[in-house]
Amino acid sequence: MLSTMQDVPLTVSRILAHGERVHGAAEIITWTGGPEPLRRTFAETGVRSARLAHALRDKLGVRGDERVGTLMWNNAEHVEAYLAIPSMGAVLHTLNLRLPPEQLVWIVNHAADRVLLVNGTLLPLLVPLLPKLPTVEHVVVVGPGDRAALDGASVRVHDYEELLADRPGSYDWPEIDERQAAALCYTSGTTGDPKGVLFSHRSVYLHAMQVNSAESFALTSADVAMPVVPMFHVNAWGLPHASFMAGASMLMTDRFLQPAPIAEMIETVRPTIAGAVPTIWQGLLAELEQNKRDVSSLSRVVIGGSACPPSLMRAFEERHGVTLVHAWGMTETSPLGTVSHPPAGVSGDEAWAYRLTQGRLPASVEARLAAPDGGFAPWDGASAGELEVRGPWIAAAYYGGADADEPLRPEDKFSPDGWLRTGDVGTISPDGYLTLTDRAKDVIKSGGEWISSVELENHLMAHPDVAEAAVVAVPDEKWGERPLATVVLREGAADVGYGELRDFLAERVARWQLPERWAVIPAVPKTSVGKFDKKVLRARYAAGELDVTEV
Repeated sequence: MLSTMQDVPLTVSRILAHGERVHGAAEIITWTGGPEPLRRTFAETGVRSARLAHALRDKLGVRGDERVGTLMWNNAEHVEAYLAIPSMGAVLHTLNLRLPPEQLVWIVNHAADRVLLVNGTLLPLLVPLLPKLPTVEHVVVVGPGDRAALDGASVRVHDYEELLADRPGSYDWPEIDERQAAALCYTSGTTGDPKGVLFSHRSVYLHAMQVNSAESFALTSADVAMPVVPMFHVNAWGLPHASFMAGASMLMTDRFLQPAPIAEMIETVRPTIAGAVPTIWQGLLAELEQNKRDVSSLSRVVIGGSACPPSLMRAFEERHGVTLVHAWGMTETSPLGTVSHPPAGVSGDEAWAYRLTQGRLPASVEARLAAPDGGFAPWDGASAGELEVRGPWIAAAYYGGADADEPLRPEDKFSPDGWLRTGDVGTISPDGYLTLTDRAKDVIKSGGEWISSVELENHLMAHPDVAEAAVVAVPDEKWGERPLATVVLREGAADVGYGELRDFLAERVARWQLPERWAVIPAVPKTSVGKFDKKVLRARYAAGELDVTEV
């Protein structure tokens, strides 16, 4: 028996129409580095999104589900692309500006982008690549930049504002099947070629609803959201779509991602919620210790991308009154997987125990733990396994490319029954809280036992003289693998010894887990989205490039 409910597609155009009409006074506030940020209301954004769609369709000839790439910072124009491109039926393809040039070329060609929107300040990155991008026909330059660099390029060059200037301010958005692709995002390609994840209109809509739920980010029209996480990184964790749906104004960082301007914009614009990877907030904490700023408007900061050191969470809470909230996700999960709010009725140390997990699974994300014996580990908070998930905003395959007939379902990424294999190892408590102990490829297998590199890193970063720490497995004749601890010391802490750090760890972990090998490094290598790049450290160790001391 079918229901009697209306079948209304869940599409990005409905998010756009709702935000423009119901929350028209809400603002997108783009930091400019000058005395005044650029302010644009949701109503104005709706009009400009319609003009962009007309320009792409009528002037540049974008048809059907062709891909339109964006090489842009977090700003109001990027939000317009977020809304207009999927709403007109095309596919928004966000390009990671921090990827190596050869990977950017591979991704644009794999997606067969015909049009690229690029911030003028990023033209030095794009121009050398254009001869290698045969599918790109149009480059639309957004904002100031050295446009003379495009002279002689084999593409048609357009100014964003000129394109929009004479276009209609409304658009008859088509009725799109909610399962059609809305956006395309590629993984960072730390192993092999990057992999494309195609998000559907339905998955974007449902994900935005989950972001706005009380058990997740709890956005309302009273909030000002600050997505420091780049808009090329998994749709800025869904914050632009969720904000437009909830009527939450947005503070956009543009290219000003250094700690000092971030502190200034928080103090000036007074956002209530932010989202970023831990390295951003480590830098901000150091800035706030040197230069006092009022960041008290932030009621919560969602931390994802990698595990947040407990010491960082406590420092923000105790010194600045800002609550850091752990979350877990990945490109393939849109990315929201879990968010760590303690259950009702707990406080003190018990609440902290919950907050230090990756968080609780929402209703739309199912999870299981694949055990080494081929079965599945129980949800008892102790039995570990590789996390597998499924749900309405979780990938079932990878994009095969513009010339492929079928999507890609590699066996190491998807189980035979369709679950996503995350590559994360952890436990789940009986009440659904996920605790990740490591990446499957990073866990240290020593003498038949597992050592969590993440746990060792978190403890080391709690030491007052350690700014960052990364622990990797290295070969050992007796035990198979042992941990190598690499540390970045805080300024003025050059006299701290490895013995002191080892003794500090000995009070917190079992002695057999203590690293024998240590090295001080100037900085932990990171991926394009700010995660620790441990394969680089392992390669440096193998090549003898690290000054390793045995303790």
